[in-house]
Amino acid sequence: MQRFLGDISLDALRIFEAAARLEGFTAAADELGTSQPAVSQQIKRLERQLEVRLFDRVHRGLRLTEAGEILLVATQDGLLKLDGGIAAVRSRTQQEVLQVATDHAFAAYWLMPRLPRFHAENPDIDVSLLTRERGLGTISHSVDMLIGFGDGRSKHGEAHFLFHEEVFPVCSPVLLQRYDTRDLRHLPLLHLRSERRARWFEWSELFQALDIPGKVPPGGLHFDNYTLVIQAAIAAQGVAIGWRYLMDDLIAQGVLTRLGEAGGWSARGYYLIVPERKRRSHLMERFVDWLKAELRQSKALPIAR
Repeated sequence: MQRFLGDISLDALRIFEAAARLEGFTAAADELGTSQPAVSQQIKRLERQLEVRLFDRVHRGLRLTEAGEILLVATQDGLLKLDGGIAAVRSRTQQEVLQVATDHAFAAYWLMPRLPRFHAENPDIDVSLLTRERGLGTISHSVDMLIGFGDGRSKHGEAHFLFHEEVFPVCSPVLLQRYDTRDLRHLPLLHLRSERRARWFEWSELFQALDIPGKVPPGGLHFDNYTLVIQAAIAAQGVAIGWRYLMDDLIAQGVLTRLGEAGGWSARGYYLIVPERKRRSHLMERFVDWLKAELRQSKALPIAR
């Protein structure tokens, strides 16, 4: 084995895999916790060692060469086998860990409050949450499954539909004492900056769904993180767009109040993405079965097998 690797390091192969998968040195640096110049230098060194070009530098990104495609397949296979072997060794003496990637909002407002029930039913499995902002995004080779918001299309694996989302205005009960809440056009609104691939509801769409005439009034606070939007709503800084299955618990606790009975429905929804190269399938099946039971209890639509 060593005579084929020579002086090529495992770190260099991990950096190459991340850059190829994410199609960029900057994105790879962010995932690996290093700098873009360090990633670039490692790739250049790897190309010198192999005496072949691995990437074509194109406008706004990278494209793998034929040699790069061959190396990527081999590298990902090798890393998956190595990761699986390490997990198998650790499972002999440690609890098994299921890596689940999801967005901040789903983790904070739906999944985390329910995870103690999963741990009570499965004390031998630890769940490690990897959070990111909206969208199905990319999946690292170490992630077992991803729960994300989108249209269900993913090049990373099989998509299982979880539920569509009903949206409606929510605010703090304190805000009800300060404003006449019958007309949203006269209230301070909290905005989530749109992300094209995720396409969450915006106020203009909710106004249309609620048959509110006119344009959304200017001003208000803008955030790029939905959890910050909700924290601002809890602090009575404005009215937020609430997503039913994320807000149900907060409304039941009286932390937030739904304004009116009318709402709109998102054309997109939450999906469970299972990578094609499934590892530790017995752990994943137990988590999926528990997730389906929780969804039935929440009166959400069940996922399809």
